[in-house]
Amino acid sequence: MTLKACKKEEKMDREFQKKFKFEGSISVLTQMMVDPAATEKRGGAKNLPLRRGEILDVIQFTNQEQILCRNSQRRYGYVPRAVMLPL
Repeated sequence: MTLKACKKEEKMDREFQKKFKFEGSISVLTQMMVDPAATEKRGGAKNLPLRRGEILDVIQFTNQEQILCRNSQRRYGYVPRAVMLPL
């Protein structure tokens, strides 16, 4: 990984921590897949855009309805638990 890519990832991580008021280091708890039968969503202010069958990194189990996740483009956001399947 180049120095430029490393700095970009660090910047994205800092923005994530500020936006979601996340304290501590970012660690992946597990990976889950978006249900292939779910409808695709564009995402919003704090919601992650969803694509069918996409595998997401789980950062935090926030509550009974949502999970804080990261996608393959290193974008962070909330995802409804109803559309997530364990791997």
